[in-house]
This record gives sequence, structure tokens and C-alpha cells, in this order.
Amino acid sequence: MTMNFFRGVMGGQPAGPQPTGAETIHKLCDRVASSTLLEDRRDAVRALKSLSKKYRLEVGTQAMDHLVHILQTDRSDSEILGYALDTLYNIICNDEEEEQDENAQKQDEDLGVLFTDKFLGDSENVTLLLTLLEEFDFHVRWPGVKLLTALLKNQCNQVQGVILVSPMGVSRLMDLLADSREVIRNDGLLLLQQLTKGNAAIQKIVAFENAFERLLDIITEEGSSDGGIVVEDCLLLLVNLLKNNSSNQNFFKEGSYIQRMKPWFEVGDDNSGWSAQKVTNLHLMLQLVRVMVSPVNSPGATSSCQKSMYQCGLLQQLCTILMATGVPADILTETINTVSEVIRGSQINQDYFASVNAPSNPPRPAIVVLLMSMVNERQPFVLRCAVLYCFQCFLYKNQKGQGEIVATLLPSTIDANSISAGQLLCGGLFSADSLSNWCAAVALAHALQDNLTQKEQLLRVQLATSLGKPPVSLLQQCTNILSQGDKINRRGSKVQTRVGLLMLLCTWISNCPIAVTHFLHNQENVPFLTGQISENLGEDERLVQGLCALLLGICIYYNDNSLENYTKDKLKQLIEKRIGKENFVEKLGFVTKHELYSRAAQKPQPVFPSPEQMLFDHEFTKLVKELEGVITKAVHKTSEEEKKEEEVKKTLEQHDSIVIQYKDLIRDQDTQIQELREQVSTLSLNSEQMQNQIAQQQSQIQQHKDQYNILKLKLGKDSQGLSSSQGEGTHVNGLHSEELSQLREEVEELRRQHALQHTQLSDKDSLINTLRCGAAAAAQTAEGGAGGSDNTELLREVESLRSRVQAQCAEISQLQTERQELIRRAEAVSSVPASSSESSADTVTVSELESRLAAQTTEAERLKEECRGLREGHAGLEQQLASATSTVAIEQTEKTKLQQEVQESKKEQDDLLMLLADQDQKILNLKQRLRDLGETIDEDEDELDARDQFCEDDDDDNEEEDEENND
Repeated sequence: MTMNFFRGVMGGQPAGPQPTGAETIHKLCDRVASSTLLEDRRDAVRALKSLSKKYRLEVGTQAMDHLVHILQTDRSDSEILGYALDTLYNIICNDEEEEQDENAQKQDEDLGVLFTDKFLGDSENVTLLLTLLEEFDFHVRWPGVKLLTALLKNQCNQVQGVILVSPMGVSRLMDLLADSREVIRNDGLLLLQQLTKGNAAIQKIVAFENAFERLLDIITEEGSSDGGIVVEDCLLLLVNLLKNNSSNQNFFKEGSYIQRMKPWFEVGDDNSGWSAQKVTNLHLMLQLVRVMVSPVNSPGATSSCQKSMYQCGLLQQLCTILMATGVPADILTETINTVSEVIRGSQINQDYFASVNAPSNPPRPAIVVLLMSMVNERQPFVLRCAVLYCFQCFLYKNQKGQGEIVATLLPSTIDANSISAGQLLCGGLFSADSLSNWCAAVALAHALQDNLTQKEQLLRVQLATSLGKPPVSLLQQCTNILSQGDKINRRGSKVQTRVGLLMLLCTWISNCPIAVTHFLHNQENVPFLTGQISENLGEDERLVQGLCALLLGICIYYNDNSLENYTKDKLKQLIEKRIGKENFVEKLGFVTKHELYSRAAQKPQPVFPSPEQMLFDHEFTKLVKELEGVITKAVHKTSEEEKKEEEVKKTLEQHDSIVIQYKDLIRDQDTQIQELREQVSTLSLNSEQMQNQIAQQQSQIQQHKDQYNILKLKLGKDSQGLSSSQGEGTHVNGLHSEELSQLREEVEELRRQHALQHTQLSDKDSLINTLRCGAAAAAQTAEGGAGGSDNTELLREVESLRSRVQAQCAEISQLQTERQELIRRAEAVSSVPASSSESSADTVTVSELESRLAAQTTEAERLKEECRGLREGHAGLEQQLASATSTVAIEQTEKTKLQQEVQESKKEQDDLLMLLADQDQKILNLKQRLRDLGETIDEDEDELDARDQFCEDDDDDNEEEDEENND
């Protein structure tokens, strides 16, 4: 059937030999290239699509250029575009079939890369593909998305580079997430996963295209952790965007997206049914949280995210899962790792974690419950590693937590009725399980990390080994286990246990001279260490030898020479005699050269393929790196060099103390200088204010001086006059000037009152005119006689008031003229220089002025009273006028209504007359027609008609006369 179809398409003959696949593809390519009809090209491309999987190499080699040309030229036909895109996808994509062997799969991958390189030979092809993704047609958009995804899988970096420089390239791909067709949206997620791999620039662009909001919305719509594979794809894309990208992490935190993660971890009480997809989704969600607080991030960003997770309740939700029952083991393990990094180095989060209790009876701290799992050899290995990591993160930079753990080991705090963290650690340290030994030793070492106080406190811990024997210190018990294990059976003493104990001892006594003294006080420790280092042991024992050399080197470097038998010099002499310096340094180098050392130094989390490879701790690798060089130098130094170094050290210490003293002195002086500068600035400000006040006071003083000089000139005294007359003249002149100023003020007040009264008179004039007009109109329109007589009386009253007001106005004008004359005379009097001979005349003038002023004041009061009366009368007139106006308005309204009724009745009469006239005319016409027809008409009817006509004429005349009378 298929070959017949091809023959029909290509016009071949049914008989004869069958063409091969390559020949068929060649003819189809010719038809695609040469056919002018769109239908022919479409059929040929459809045929190529059906052959593209079976004859992948032939189609890819011969048809790719033709298919690209179709994409460029036949943009108007979505069907042929879909066929072309599907064909390109089939030849570029590598089918992941499980039944294929490795050789066939490798061959397919090589073909995919080959055709991808051919397609990407012209970068415009990717741009063309991005343009086609704007088409909404399903048959174009979906194969376009799949083709671009396949290109990214085969040549990710090259395609990323083209999309990055393409205008709006990433934005077009982000539009796929908003497509209403779920198939395209889901494949768009897969496309963005490939696009964002390892390219920080594209990750930033995608994030700022609102990717976080869209992805979180999709996760919520799909059911969060209970959702399907779409949720998984969204989470994988979020991990791509956030991992190792500080800019996107900050954007995610600032956008308050951390708060939206909290509902993901709200698991119910019934945790029996966990589907595989839910486990995968929750695992990725936990991984996303860890990406935000990973130790490889910058400390500031990690701390900020940790704070946000505590404030929004995310940490509390994770702790709930941690203590829940029925949670799958892998989810529980990942949750422990997540909680570990959320609390690592964050004091507030560590304090909260210390307060979490497990839902048991009686309640136990979560730390105790976790440590019980760590030292239990029946628990899964990965779970025990996760608990150890959680304990390490809890103690990281947490001296408070370190003190609480060590305190559970001290005799004064041990509670026999409850299990403490210290008891569990000691139990694990001395159990038969080597992995428990190692984990407990490393956990206890973290309780002592960079904490000198707790190292000294741990020296107080005493252990009861057996009945009837005195207790021994924890430090001594650790060394006893090391030495006894070696004596009993070296092959049976597991390396993992000894490595753990040696790491604990190195961490414990480093930078703690008191602990070094306690360790050296046991006479068996140094011989044991030198014996271990000097022997030639197998490959497995080299690491133990290196750690023994490190421990002995710490005893030398941090030795305070308090023990006479084990001073620095004697220990170095012992090494030189029994081991040899070069041999010692070589054995010390075994630690850093071990293959597991470099693996543990990479990251804080203890991740090991198997329990046997669990040998080194991350923090311990830092300690080795710090001490290896200084121990090597310390061993090679002679006593003279050490003495010189000690002298130099003392000198430096003295110098440092002097420098510290000077720094403190300079700091105090800086503080004093700052305080003095503040005082100077305050005093400068006060000085400026005082200068301004002084300047103002000086100007006031100068003004007073000028006034005094003027008064002195005005009131100058006669050099030949008597002192009494001088005093009297001065008193009179002073009184005169005061009275003149008061007189001026009163005159100004009268002027203002006059202007006010003048304004009031103008208002009253206008009001009177208005009243007069209103009264005249009311007189014409009013029908009753009583209303007319009232208005006439009102008019008379208004006229009389107006005449009185005019008279008062004239009187005020006269008073104003007299006052101006008085002012002019007063100014003339004040301008004349005062003298003793004229004082009596001035006194007389002032008296006259005072009397006239009193008279004018009385007159002004009388005028005020009259004005007040006028106002009251005016108010009464206004009330009367208002009542008259309202009466007139009512009558006018009634008149208007009557006129409207008259007009309407006239209109109705006119209409009736018109109807009657029409009927009369019709009657006359009918009568005339009857006469013409020979019928006889009664004369009485004619007379009646004539009479009716006459009556109508009379009615018309009467109406005209009525209208004239109304007018």
C-alpha cells in the first residue's frame, strides 16, 4: 500500500523493479524543489515525513535544505509547515529506545549531532524557527517546540548563543508557558529546561520575564506535591534558574517567593499513601530549598534566605515533616539535609531547632532522636550521614549549642532518668560498630571546633569503665582504645574507628595547651605514637600513621613546656632519634595525599558511596591544611632558632601590646576630638546667634539715640531760662506730642467710619431704588386696594429715611472738613519749635482741641446711634418688602395660570369653529348638489343655516372685543 501511494504521488509505473529508499527520497526531493503547485509539494513533504524515521540518514542528507526552503517560502500554509517541522524533528532527534544496543544508540546520537550541525550551519535557521513559534496554529507551534528542544539537546551552547542575540528570542519562548493548550505548555517547560542549562545570562532573562510567578502558579494549579509530571518539570526548571545564580536567588527572595513555598510541605496526618510522583516532587521541592541556602552561596545571601525561611514558617514546616511518622526514608533523609542547611550558621534558626521536640511520651528533643538514629547500625547509611550533617550544621558557629552538648557530659548535669546527647555520643564512640565510632567522634569534634572553653570543659568528663575500677577521663579512654586495639589485634582493629578517634584527639588538643598537657601526662601516649609512626606498615595503615604524626606534631607546636619530660626540645629529640625528621614529615604528608582527603575537602556535607570510604571530615581537612606547614617548620627548628623565634615573638608581642595601647590612645583621642568638634560647632552656632542679637540690639540702641537726639532738638531748652520753666515746657511738649498722636489716630478712625457709612448709604440707595421699582410693579399688578395703600406708605417712609440719611451725610462731610482743618492746625503747631514763651499758648490750643474733639466724639456717637436706627428701620423695610414681593409673586403665578387656561380654551374654540365651518361647507355643497339633481330644499332650513351663520359671526366679533379689552 505504501509503495503504491508513492507511485501514485510520483507518477511511477506499477510494474518493474521497486525503487530503493534512497531513490524514492531523491524523487520526492526533486518534486519538493520543482513543483509549482502547493498541493504537490505538500504531498511530497508528507511522504518524506513518513520515511524520515526508517531512512533517517537519506532524508537528512538529501532533504534538509529543501525542508528549510519550505519553511522560508510556504509560510502561508500551516499544513506543509507542520510536515516539514516534523520531518526535521525526526532526523535530528535521537530516539531513546530501551531495546537498542549501545552501538545503535551511539550511531543515532552521532547522526543527531551531524544533522544538528548541518541545520545550525546557518544561524538564520534558528531565527526562522523562533519566528515560526509565534504562529498560534497547533500543527506549526508544537513541532517547532519539539524541534528546538532537540537542537538544544544536541548542541546546547551553540543554540543558546543564537537565541541570546536574537531580538525577543527568550520572550517568544516564555510565551509558551501562557499557551492554553497543555501539550504545548508542557513541551515548552522541557524546552526552557534545556535552554537554561549552564547559561547564567539566559537564566537571568528568563527570571526577569516573570518566570517565577508563572511557574509557581502552574505548580499550584497542578496540585503542588500531589501533582503530576508537570510539577516535576516546573521544579526542574526552577532549580536550573536558581542554582549557582546569585542574581536570580536574590530576585526570588526579594519577590517574596520563598513564602509561597511553605504550602508545599504541609503534609497531612495520614502519610500512608505516597506515590512515586509525589516522592519525586517533594524531593525536588526540598532540593529547591537547599539551592537557596547552599553553603556554596555567598554568606550574606544565605543568611538572608535563612532568615526569611524562619520568618515565614518554612523551617517550622520542615521540622514537622522531620518528626512526622510514615514519611518515606528518602524524603526523610532529604528533609534532614534541608533542615541542616537552613540552620547552618544561623543563630536564631539553630536556637529554634534546639527547642523542637519529638511527639513522644515523654517528649524528647529532636537532636536526641536524630542522634539515636545516627548511632543505630540498623538505620540506612544515607540517613545516618544526614543526621551527622544535621548535627554538624547545628553546631557550626554556634558556641551556645556547643556548650549545651558538652554540658550533657559533665557530672553535674547528668540525669540518670533521661537520655542526653552526650550519653548517645559516648555510647556511639565506644560501641562495637565502627561507623558509629566514626560518626560519634566527628560529632564530638564539632562540639569542640574553635571553642577553647569547651575543650577545657571536656577534660572534666569522667567515665566508669567497669566495676571496682576508678573512673578515667574521656581523653584517657580514647587513647586507651587506640593503644589497646593495636596491642590486641592490629588486623581486627578497624581503620575507621582509629581514624575517627585520632581526628577527635587532634581537634581537641589543637590550640589548647592544657589539653596537650593532659595528653602528655599519660606516659603511654608518646611511646604509642612514635611506635606507630616509625613502623613500616601496609597501605591501609599509612593514613593512621599520618594522623599519629599530626597528633604528635600538635603536641610539639602547642606545648607550653609545663612537663619536664615532654618539652618541645625533648619531643623533637625523640622524633629525631626514633623516627627521623624526614621520615616524620613524609608520614605527615600521607594525610593530604590520601584520595578521600580531597573529596572530603570539597563540601561540608558528608557524602560517601559506601561506609568504608567514610574517613575524613570536611572541617578536619581545614585543620590539617592549617597545621601541616607549621608543624613541619616546628620539627625542623633547632633550640637556638626556637629561642630566637620566641624572643622575636615576645618582641612582637610587646610591640603588638604597645601598638594596641597606642591604638586605644588614638581611639580615645579621636573620640575626644570628635566631642570637641561637636562642642566647637555648637559654640560657633551660639556665637552666630549672639552676634545677630548684638547687631539687633546695636541697631535698636542707635534708633533710640536718633529718637533721643530728635526729641532733644524739639525740646531744646533755653540756656538762659530757669530750670523750673524748662521742666514745665518739656512736660507740656511731651504731653502735646502724645495728644497729637492720639488725635491723629482718632481722626483716622473717623475717616474709616465715614467711608464705611458712605458705603452703607450707597447700598441703601441702591436698595431704595430696588424697593421703589418693586413697589411700583406691585402697585400695577395688585388687584386689592389695601395692598396699594400699604406700598404707598412704604414709599413715603423710604423717602423720609432717605432725606434724613442725606442730611446726616452732609453733616458728616462738614465734620470731616472740620477735622481736616484741625489736623492741619495740629501739624502746623507740632512743626513749630517749642519754647518757654509759647508753652502757655500751646496749652490753650491743646485745650481747645480737646474740647472740640470731645464734641466731635459726642456727635460721632450720636451719628452711630442714628445709623443703628436706620439699620433697624431698613431691616423692617426689607421684611415688609419681602412679604410684598412674595404676595406679588403668588398673584403673578395665579395670573399666569389663568392666562394659560384662557389660551387653551381659545384654542379649543378655534378648533370647534373650524370643524363647524367645514361641516357647514359640506352641507352647502350637498344641498347644492341636491338642487342640481332636482330635489327641493326646505326654505326654513336655509333660514336656520343663515341664522347659525350670523350667530357665528357675532361670536367672532365678541371674542375680538374681549381680546382688545384684555390688552
